[in-house]
Amino acid sequence: MNGAGNRFGVFDARQCPDFTMTEKLAKSVAAKNGPMGAKGADQIIVMRPAKSEQADIFMEIWNQAGFEVDACGNASRCIPWLVMEETGKDKIVLETNAGLLHTERKGPNRVAVDMGKPKLDWDQIPLKEYMDTHVVDVKVGPIDDPVLSRPGAVNMGNPHCVFFVDDAEEIAADKIGPMIEFHPLFPEQANVGFAQIRGQDDIRLRVWERGAGLTLACGTGACAAVVAAHRQGRTGRKVRVEMDGGMIEIEWRESDDHVIKTGPVELEHEGELPV
Repeated sequence: MNGAGNRFGVFDARQCPDFTMTEKLAKSVAAKNGPMGAKGADQIIVMRPAKSEQADIFMEIWNQAGFEVDACGNASRCIPWLVMEETGKDKIVLETNAGLLHTERKGPNRVAVDMGKPKLDWDQIPLKEYMDTHVVDVKVGPIDDPVLSRPGAVNMGNPHCVFFVDDAEEIAADKIGPMIEFHPLFPEQANVGFAQIRGQDDIRLRVWERGAGLTLACGTGACAAVVAAHRQGRTGRKVRVEMDGGMIEIEWRESDDHVIKTGPVELEHEGELPV
């Protein structure tokens, strides 16, 4: 499947309680020119029975590097859509290691996800040391004349560092991304966003995902970019975010502080994989 171009290899293990995802299997399935085709997969998802009585489905998430992570915004649309198609329901509660997410059908192949409240305290990101997270002390280039500086830090179930750039197409995201992903300030590493503000309701975004590299889309990255942009007074609370794989809509609601993400899903193909 993919959500705005963000590609997933999805294992349905709801009837297979003994199935265990491993680092080796996740890497091999996600690899380019592997089972998922020439492009490979950005993440590997395992569907399991819900652990909570309030949830309909549990989503286990593994990245290309072969380790389990807590959140994936675009997969949080894809997996509920599968359950909606099976059950005919228009609302599904998705369970992840980061908590429960409420999702709703918004038309054919389109789903909205309530991503909850962003975590903004320094120890929630987490950062190595205390600082105000609306602007964190991370610079790229010479100290007195940095190429990039003053990013915002946001946790949307995973840590994000968002830089604001003049031109998202021109920035060397493939070189700067890994430098910031492993920056000492981020003990759990970080996803790195490069956001070009095109208007109060319009952002062009590229994201270097920790453990995956540059991807066509990143749902939690889009949420983080809007939260960080609004905190710095760059945009409003309702913003279209264009990524390489497509457009999604983000609203950081003032009424309850929740971030709502709405976007497309696509089922590319189905099959069986001997493991």
